[in-house]
Amino acid sequence: MAMTKFRPCVDLHGGKVKQVVGGSFVGDEVEENFVAEEGPEFFVEKYRADGLEGGHVIQLGRGNEEVAKRSLAAWPGGMQLGGGVTVENAEEWLEAGASAVIVTSALFDAEGQFLPEKLRELAAAVCPERLVVDLSCRRVGEGWVVAMNRWQTLTDLKVEAGVLDDLASLCGEFLIHAADVEGKCAGVD
Repeated sequence: MAMTKFRPCVDLHGGKVKQVVGGSFVGDEVEENFVAEEGPEFFVEKYRADGLEGGHVIQLGRGNEEVAKRSLAAWPGGMQLGGGVTVENAEEWLEAGASAVIVTSALFDAEGQFLPEKLRELAAAVCPERLVVDLSCRRVGEGWVVAMNRWQTLTDLKVEAGVLDDLASLCGEFLIHAADVEGKCAGVD
């Protein structure tokens, strides 16, 4: 039986915890709703105290690796890690304390074409139960299309039942959200 889970999240940008507007990235610049004074460990420790397992630490761009590792160390095995995950570094993030790794961009070529062999490689490297496929998407016409590269590049992968069925055996879960409303404080889409 499928289950929807709501997960807490720590978004890292420029080494700080931020709430960003999802579709607003231009290079490394982004529209921010909130920048926390506290480090990410503060939030991870709160999630741990409240028993909110499986939350996300997401690296939005480069330069967040050390902060992400500190976040994972605050609750080994309690948080998932996403942002910049590849077959080459996935095991390193698990060893650093991630309960699972979250992947999007590494599953596509530069033009946004889905590469199923990359998903199979990752699933073999870390085992499907420790792999989360991020299908965060943007509305295109009447449907939804996966967006990669901090939600800036539309891919050729549609978010629909058949795609979920095809990918389900290669991952432990899906992470899906509508990037068009991310950080806008305007409800869900």
